Amino acid sequence: MLYHLLYPLKTVFGGFNVFRYLTFRSIYAILTALIIAFILGPWVIRQLRRHQIGQYIREDGPASHLCKAGTPTMGGILIIAATIGSTLLWADLSNTYVWLLIFVTLSFGGIGFLDDYLKVIKKHNRGLSGRGKLVSQIIVAAVVAVWLYSLPGFETTLTLPFFKELNPDLGWGFLPLAVFVIVGAANAVNLTDGLDGLAIGPVTIAAAFFMILAYLSGNIKIADYLQISYVRGVGELAIFCGALVGSGIGFLWYNSYPAEVFMGDVGALALGGILGTIAIAIKQEILLAIVGGIFVVEALSVILQVSFFKVTNGRRIFRMAPIHHHFELKGWAEPKVIVRFWILAIILGLLALSTLKLR
Repeated sequence: MLYHLLYPLKTVFGGFNVFRYLTFRSIYAILTALIIAFILGPWVIRQLRRHQIGQYIREDGPASHLCKAGTPTMGGILIIAATIGSTLLWADLSNTYVWLLIFVTLSFGGIGFLDDYLKVIKKHNRGLSGRGKLVSQIIVAAVVAVWLYSLPGFETTLTLPFFKELNPDLGWGFLPLAVFVIVGAANAVNLTDGLDGLAIGPVTIAAAFFMILAYLSGNIKIADYLQISYVRGVGELAIFCGALVGSGIGFLWYNSYPAEVFMGDVGALALGGILGTIAIAIKQEILLAIVGGIFVVEALSVILQVSFFKVTNGRRIFRMAPIHHHFELKGWAEPKVIVRFWILAIILGLLALSTLKLR
């Protein structure tokens, strides 16, 4: 909005020319989302408490979590509001990728909202059925995949880290891959959201990484120099990523241990869907598995635990899955698990960034 209002006035006042720069608008998207989260945070928490929207704690979970019962949940609404609000202020709203990400945020957030609503307000312990939740996610992801596939000039090649020339063209195979990445990312982030600040930390780190990569991928000269896929117009996603970084930091202010609010499925599914869609849009699907390595490990720990339990008639690999609960039951204090996972997320982000030159 500000871009459309003020940039055309550059002929009147030269200072408005600064709105042409993605770096400038990305920085202010971060700050704007952060301010929105800080301002709305207390009000959102009060409203959640007022309507008794409190977290349900599983009895078969770690005993230390029982004291968290009743903590306001569905705080992901705050993340969504701050991210979209800041994006609308600073992004070029004629860019299709911006609206694609807004669609993903609202759609996956809507699925999560319905699940939270049924569990927390309607007291349906399991919320949406597993099949209903998965099917709805696949439908949204399929819309995203077709949206991208139909864009003029959008390539269906797969970028492989560490290889310069090996970029296989997937053709129609791009569609199921895109659906798998988006749905997988959404559920992986959802599984990670089990401790205070555990999910939002790695999400914010991943968003910061993708902010850089979106900028690089949208600049034809830099993309050619780094030998990464150039995607026309995708640089504008740096604004959205910046807004996500700001809203993530703002939410962490209230979600850090001991949490005043949880994000709920409305936040976790939206954030995962966002990361998966950005990775697809900038042609870095495989790199998502590195920068989002924490989410991959969390999801794999659940898959392995369930599979091993069924095959061996009740034996377990971990004391509890997802794996962050395993470390809790080993005696790690919750803050220690959280901070160590954050450190690993930073290391993985740096490793992913290094692959831009290791080709």
